[in-house]
Amino acid sequence: MRPGSARLARANLDRLPPAVRRPAYDLSRVTPGIVHLGLGAFHRAHQAVVIDDCLATGSPSWGIVGASLRSPGTRDALAPQDHLYTIAVRAAEGTEHRVIGALLDSVVAREKPAALVERMADPATRIVSLTVTEKGYCHTPQTGDLDERHPDVVHDLNNLDAPRSAPGFIVAALARRRALGAKAFTVLCCDNLAANGHTAQRIVTQFAALRSKDLGKWIADNAAFPSTMVDRIVPETTDADRDAVSSALGLRDAWPVMTEPFTQWVVEDRFTAGRPDLAAAGVELVSDVKPFELMKLRLLNASHSALAYLGYLAGYETIADTMQDPHFARLAAQVMEQAAATLTMPSGTDLAAYRASLLNRFSNPALHHRTWQIAMDGSQKLPQRLLGTMRDRLAKNLPIATHALAVAGWMRYVSATDEQGRAIDVRDPLAAEFAQLAREAGPVAERLAPALLAVEKVFGPLGAEPRLREAVTAALGRLYRDGARRAVESLVSA
Repeated sequence: MRPGSARLARANLDRLPPAVRRPAYDLSRVTPGIVHLGLGAFHRAHQAVVIDDCLATGSPSWGIVGASLRSPGTRDALAPQDHLYTIAVRAAEGTEHRVIGALLDSVVAREKPAALVERMADPATRIVSLTVTEKGYCHTPQTGDLDERHPDVVHDLNNLDAPRSAPGFIVAALARRRALGAKAFTVLCCDNLAANGHTAQRIVTQFAALRSKDLGKWIADNAAFPSTMVDRIVPETTDADRDAVSSALGLRDAWPVMTEPFTQWVVEDRFTAGRPDLAAAGVELVSDVKPFELMKLRLLNASHSALAYLGYLAGYETIADTMQDPHFARLAAQVMEQAAATLTMPSGTDLAAYRASLLNRFSNPALHHRTWQIAMDGSQKLPQRLLGTMRDRLAKNLPIATHALAVAGWMRYVSATDEQGRAIDVRDPLAAEFAQLAREAGPVAERLAPALLAVEKVFGPLGAEPRLREAVTAALGRLYRDGARRAVESLVSA
C-alpha cells in the first residue's frame, strides 16, 4: 500500500491486521524500570523485544526509557507514535511483523543531560543498559582502560552536571544515588567488548576515581556490572523497508527495525536491585559468560568483519551477496574453524553446529546487511574480533594467514581508496590518522602495513610481533597485486 497519514500509535492498535502481533499486556499499566543508553536499531530488535516478552508475563514495572546520546532522529521518529515500533523478522520464506510496546519514552542526552541523569538516579531505575558501540566507552580497546585524554572524558570530568559520554552519565547518576542514600543500579553492557561487564566496570570506576576515590570505591563495592553476550543481525533500516512495513501494517511506522529469526542473549546473573524474569523470555542466565562471549566475537563477529572488508573491496554490497561467492563463504568458514581452535567451551557446546548456523544466517537473502555498515569503527573492533585469535594461534605456533588477510583487508579499506581508485567513506574514530598514514606510505604494502601496525591504540605490542608483521604485510601485498577476489580465492584454495 502507499503509506497514508495514519500513524502507528496506541489509539490505532485495533486497526492492525490480525497477522501483526501486538503487545500482549496493558500498555497503560507499564512503568519504567530500565534506562537504556544508545537507542539504536540493535537494542530495539534485541533487548527491547525480550523486555516486551517479560512485560507480557505480568511484570509491568520494567518498561524502558531510551536515550540517544547525540542524534534526535530516533526520538523524533518514535515520539509521535507513542514510542511504538515494528520489528520485521525476515527469513527466506517470508516476513513476520510485531509491534513492540516496551519503550515508554526517549530522550536526547545532548539536549537535556541533567534530565537524563535525574531519570537514571531515580530509585525506580534498577537497570541502566547500554548499546553505544565499542567507541562509546571512551576507552583504549587494547587495554580496556579509560582513555583519560578522550575529549568527552575531559569535558565530563569538569562538567559532571552536564555529561556527554556514557561513562560520564553513569558516574553522574551513581554519584546522585549515593548522595540520596539509594541503592546503586545494575549497569548492563550489551556491546561487543571483551569481558564487557568487567570492562564497563573498569572504565566507570576509573572515571569515578578521577572525580573522587571514595566515589570510585563506592561504585566498585555497590554497583553490579554483569557480563553479557548478545547476538542478532540487525541491518540498517532503509526507506524501502519503511514503505514495506507500513504497507503490511496499514499504518505508517517512521522507524521500524529489520532483523533475522535468530536471537540469543546470555547474561551473568548478577543484579543489585532486581531484574525482570529474563529466563521466561528465553535469556540464558549463567555464572560465567566469557566462553560464550569469545565464541561469538571470534566466530561470528570476526568472520563478519572479514566478509565486510574483503567483500566491500570485491564490490559486494551486502553480506548475503558476498556469501553467494563460494570462495568468500569458504573464507568465513575458515575464519571460524581457525578461531574455534582457540576456544575452551563448556561441555555440551556444539561449535560445529554453531558455525553451520552462522553460515546459514549470513546467507539469508532477506537480510540486506551492508558490508559498509559492518566495516564501521574497525579500530575499536579488531582487537576483540581478530587480534585475540591471532595472538592465541601464534602462542600455539599455528598459522595465521586467514586472519592476516582479514586484517590486511581492513588496512586496504581504511586507506580510503578502493580497488577502482574511488574514495571510501571510512567511518572510524581514527579515520583521519589512518588516512594520513596511507597518504605518507602510498599503496605499498611494505610501508603501509608497518605504519598501521604501529598504531598502539589498535595493535598494542602485538603489532611488533615479527610473525604477525610478516603475515599481514604479505597479505596486504597480495591485495594490492591481485585484488580482493583473487586473494581470497588463492587463500581458500591453497
